[in-house]
Amino acid sequence: MEGEFVLYGAIEAGGTKFVCAVGDRNFEVTQKVSFPTRTPEETMNKVYEFFNRYNLKSIGIGSFGPIDLIPESSTYGYIKNTPKDRWKNFDFLGSLKAKYDIPIGWSTDVNIAALGEAIKGAGKGLDNILYLTVGTGIGGGAIIKGNILEGVGHPEMGHIMIKPHPDDKFEGLCPFHSNCLEGMASGPTIEARLGKKGKEICNTNVVWVYLADYIAQALFNYTLILSPNKIILGGGVMKNMYLVEQIKNKLKEKLDDYITIPPINQYITTPNQGDDCGIIGGFILADRVLKKVCR
Repeated sequence: MEGEFVLYGAIEAGGTKFVCAVGDRNFEVTQKVSFPTRTPEETMNKVYEFFNRYNLKSIGIGSFGPIDLIPESSTYGYIKNTPKDRWKNFDFLGSLKAKYDIPIGWSTDVNIAALGEAIKGAGKGLDNILYLTVGTGIGGGAIIKGNILEGVGHPEMGHIMIKPHPDDKFEGLCPFHSNCLEGMASGPTIEARLGKKGKEICNTNVVWVYLADYIAQALFNYTLILSPNKIILGGGVMKNMYLVEQIKNKLKEKLDDYITIPPINQYITTPNQGDDCGIIGGFILADRVLKKVCR
């Protein structure tokens, strides 16, 4: 074991890479490692290799999905109908529980990012926030009065249907819904349209007009349904601040003063905790599940 006492572990499990970290009572990262998402066996062995070095009290997991969040379900803790090779119907939570006899929290990767930003980041002090990540895929999580919004499952905000831009002839990439939000506005759609990654494309390219329109459509719907105090836009695609500004303009245009929202630069922001928001949310989830068990 490492000499220092570490309280919490966190796993941010993405379809492209896993990030594992340990942290203290203040939800500060003390050690962190990342590695590519390969087969479940290869990837989980890397997870165990990292956590075996520490004396943990609890772990918080945020996983790519869809995942089963219903405790009464026979597949609770599983990754479900994912297109990610060999991860479909993988018992993620069960694998961790078989290895570590400690409380383990279980949610989606975007939910824990939302939790990190709500409690310690750009949404701190606000009742309701929405976090949307736009990268390899698109996902969203909502924190309502400090709690993750979940019901019979978790929100799949990246798969809402949107109206195609009249000049965009792209048919969509989503293997399930074709031209849903993720199918039309995620990072891979840029390369599929143009044969180049987003960072290689100048801001005058019409592709940014399409993405701004689609993401603004989604934010319009989330705003009317959830009435968040703030929307936080994360993920690799949202590191293009020109695109973020275009999304703000498009959202204002679509709302057309129908409802009142905070000033747009306060309402739409990027993450305060940067790329660590998911890990910090994992620590918070680990803290909550530990306190629940200790009641």
